[in-house]
Amino acid sequence: SDLDALLQIGVDALSIAAPTHLHRDLALAAIARGVHVMVEKPIASSVAEGREMIAAARRAGVTLMVGHVERFNPAVRAIKEAIRNEDIFSIAITRVGPFPPRMSNVGIVIDLAVHDIDLIRWFTDSDIVEVQTQLSNAVAEREDIALLQFRTASGVLAHINTNWLTPFKARNVTVATRGKYVMGDLITREVTECYGFQPDGSYSMRHLSVGYEEPLRTELLAFVTAVREGKTPAVTGEEAVASLEIATRCLEVKPSAAMRQHQGARRVVG
Repeated sequence: SDLDALLQIGVDALSIAAPTHLHRDLALAAIARGVHVMVEKPIASSVAEGREMIAAARRAGVTLMVGHVERFNPAVRAIKEAIRNEDIFSIAITRVGPFPPRMSNVGIVIDLAVHDIDLIRWFTDSDIVEVQTQLSNAVAEREDIALLQFRTASGVLAHINTNWLTPFKARNVTVATRGKYVMGDLITREVTECYGFQPDGSYSMRHLSVGYEEPLRTELLAFVTAVREGKTPAVTGEEAVASLEIATRCLEVKPSAAMRQHQGARRVVG
């Protein structure tokens, strides 16, 4: 195969940007040759496959990093810094856009929402312990609308609104803490912070400084640094599996009877 030919040439590290169902086999082949691997999100098609990759990398003594690229978005990093040491109450994330024709093997939860599940865990430094979901498929075979609610072990409430029905792309994050309300647009990379809340309802507002780094380049540089210096990668396999596990749980939650009745009625009318 092309991968075998590449590995025979001799490489130290590689980035896997292939369809999700190929991640496991490609990664294991590289790891078996002692090659460091960065694999795009989600880490694998299943939690079991992801754990297999982690175990193989650990045995081989190679770096395994997962490409949750939003962590390297300068706006996301500005939000993370703004809420550092804050008492976080809630997080709301909107990630919507048109249906991607390339998408066929997964729905919107695995393709898009897994980005934001990872961000919720990263922002809060806490695991997600409760999951509530509402899913629907309006135009696709798999779910293309998802409203997801979470509670973290630290008590933060979080909400993800994502769909493939919006004619334009939107990526927005809001975080409410005891002392701040932070709003970020991940596309325009504008981050605003409200603070200094007063009893009369007044408050102060300021735009935060956001860098200009290209996220994918920053991500790849982080991978190379982890390999060269033998450091823990910016996004570990364990973190990626934890986010995939929550995404999988979202798909396993059965819809309420009222929702099933509504979906059935809508299909009849359509």
